[in-house]
Amino acid sequence: MATKKDAMISSVLLLLVLLCGPWAGCRAHNITAILERYPEYSLYNTYLTRTKVCDEINAHETVTCLVLDDGAMSTLAAKRPLAAIKNALRLLALLDYYDPPKLHALSSGTTLTTTLLQTTGNEAGNLGFVNITNLRGGRVGFASTAPGSKFDSTYTKSIEQIPYNLSVLAVSAPIIFPGLLDTPTAASSNLTALLEKAGCKTFARLLTTSGVLKVFQDAMAKGLTLFAPNDEAFKATDAPDLNSLSSAELVTLLQYHALPSYTPKASLKSIGGRLPTMASSAAGKYDLSVVSRGDDVSLDTGVDTSRVASTVLDDTPVCILTVDNLLLPIELFGAAPSPAPTPSPSTSPVEAPAPTPEAKAPSPKSHKKHHSPPAPPMASPESAPSDAPAAAADKADVKSAVGVATPIGTLATVAVVLTTLAMASLP
Repeated sequence: MATKKDAMISSVLLLLVLLCGPWAGCRAHNITAILERYPEYSLYNTYLTRTKVCDEINAHETVTCLVLDDGAMSTLAAKRPLAAIKNALRLLALLDYYDPPKLHALSSGTTLTTTLLQTTGNEAGNLGFVNITNLRGGRVGFASTAPGSKFDSTYTKSIEQIPYNLSVLAVSAPIIFPGLLDTPTAASSNLTALLEKAGCKTFARLLTTSGVLKVFQDAMAKGLTLFAPNDEAFKATDAPDLNSLSSAELVTLLQYHALPSYTPKASLKSIGGRLPTMASSAAGKYDLSVVSRGDDVSLDTGVDTSRVASTVLDDTPVCILTVDNLLLPIELFGAAPSPAPTPSPSTSPVEAPAPTPEAKAPSPKSHKKHHSPPAPPMASPESAPSDAPAAAADKADVKSAVGVATPIGTLATVAVVLTTLAMASLP
């Protein structure tokens, strides 16, 4: 028969499990790490990384990846832009869990399931869904929902499963429908027209008049992520007076709104640490950090924060995202001062001596500088290579692990203390 001590210990441990649950499920799977153990799918794995579809897969708690071997992947990728390959890979990522037993036991022998492609909102009707059907001879086929689609893609074998979270299955061929691979490339896009249509007319005008537009256009071939402030951001009461900036400072501010790499919103969620921007140079770091809470992503400059609002363009290797506020680099606008302590009601406040000019802290919104920093080079900086965010992502994995371990370790300590106290108080 259980004693009071046993019951108390069980209750505390149950509480610990319930509290740790939210952290225990974080980053439950890493599709590229799993596929690294299977060299026959190395090309598929490479394109998952290049298109950043791997980040979209890892961001979903439940997903089934239909994987192509090197032969099938080579045929799919031949002479096609990354934007088209990305859509094909998204259609192979099912947002439900299907292992071999479930495939062979489909209700009515057929079902429709949604995919990553459907979540983009770019496909008409239900073209972002996949038809799964049990065929003759025990085979399972996959096809587009487009009229007349054939089951050219069939299940070949199971690769690996994390029950009810991730299933990795090999299929014979990609799932294709008319127009899927005809995605226009970013190179054919009019950058200013896209920005104006997205409500970022002021930003587009500044890029053109400052000459920074040419810098961004030259960077698009290798990789570019643009954080475009909407027109309301320039009208905000705390927005800086751009007329007070020198030409060099304005160029720096505009280049601070871009990363020299392809980093869509799903990839930003997995990045920690500071990210170098296209303004980074010998004159200053000009970096920013990402704050992610669920589906919300914000950018922290050290002076202010801004929410990533919407995606204007996501065509590998170019991504354009809108932000709610201007991104103000600390090198230009200084750090926000700490609030002064409130004097105690029981004591009379003592007037502090006026600070000397040398000790005066810069205002976070000050725009009259004694020394304007030199403008960064009008090209992608050598000090900020296109794969810099990837290096930051590597650091993020360590930071993420520490961030998860800390609350769990703290809760474990609390549970041990509570258990010890409970046992001491009972006969």
